[in-house]
Amino acid sequence: MTVERTVRLRFGYTSRIAATHSNLSAIRTDGRVLWIAGDETATVERLVADDEHHPTEYDRQTTFRLADLVDLPGADPDAEADIEGLARSGPFLWAVGSHSLRRKQIKARHSGAKALKRLARVEGQDNRQILVRLPITDVGGLPTPTDAVVVDGVSHRAAVLAGRDDLRALLRDDVHLGPFLAIPGKDNGLDIEGIAVHGDRVYLGLRGPVLRGWAFVLELRPYADAHRPDRLRLRPFDDGSPYRKHVLDLDGLGVRDLCPAGDDLLILAGPTMDLDGPVRIYRWHGACRVELPAIARSEELTRELELTYGEGDDHAEGLAVLGPVEDGRLLVVYDSPAEARLAEEDIVLADVVCLPER
Repeated sequence: MTVERTVRLRFGYTSRIAATHSNLSAIRTDGRVLWIAGDETATVERLVADDEHHPTEYDRQTTFRLADLVDLPGADPDAEADIEGLARSGPFLWAVGSHSLRRKQIKARHSGAKALKRLARVEGQDNRQILVRLPITDVGGLPTPTDAVVVDGVSHRAAVLAGRDDLRALLRDDVHLGPFLAIPGKDNGLDIEGIAVHGDRVYLGLRGPVLRGWAFVLELRPYADAHRPDRLRLRPFDDGSPYRKHVLDLDGLGVRDLCPAGDDLLILAGPTMDLDGPVRIYRWHGACRVELPAIARSEELTRELELTYGEGDDHAEGLAVLGPVEDGRLLVVYDSPAEARLAEEDIVLADVVCLPER
């Protein structure tokens, strides 16, 4: 991978205390704005570029609590939502939680039976089980999440997928994914780690499970319930299913993020298990025009870039197009950033990389 340059992301005190800056999991560019989420909070962050066309720094951070806009399923509205994907389309900002379970880690102070007991503990968190659509309005020249907006005479509410269309409930009987619902995400269990929106199509990339080397992307058609406009429902496909499964040959890797590029989808891919690498960017050609469940092989998928990674750090987690799609520039952010990325107390460095010319 050739890094063209780095961009500074400047975070405020509250986000540093919450470790958002060192647990970046999702980004999306939006003109002058960079939307960011970390996997330890239930918030979305907005940063503003110093130069929209050639940013060197994003700062002026503003934090938006999801609980101020939608009803979260957890008893504690500030419990982490493990947001792993952001998307921006039309008048909406979308966010998706991992929907995963987690296994307790053995730490340095643990040994013997206590360590084994800890490793056996598996837990879920209700706030992780969310797909949220937030209306966006202009406030002071900047896109801003709100609880409602009127577009072309139609009112749109902030809405969340819930009730009978809850994804984990829908996947319970799925022949491929159902058996993995009880397995933690880091153990090749269900783990959503990317979202892309194209028209009325919502694509969710799964880090796990990966089955015999095949990764999964789910396609949904959400819409707001006419009787409960704060709730999203899923429009069934022609076969009556509320979702469509696509399987991709990513050389045994899972999806770590999705990013639309015209009618294509760019895929940040990495290990499904708790490993450092490899990490790559693939292009799924014509993904947003597919009308049937796809079995995407090398004819439809091309490996665009090989990304570097560290030992225990610098795990690429977020991917966004920077500038015009045809320029081929991407912004990449990292979970567990290496020390060299922590340029100052309040700054984390992101990479600008270039796709090969087509």
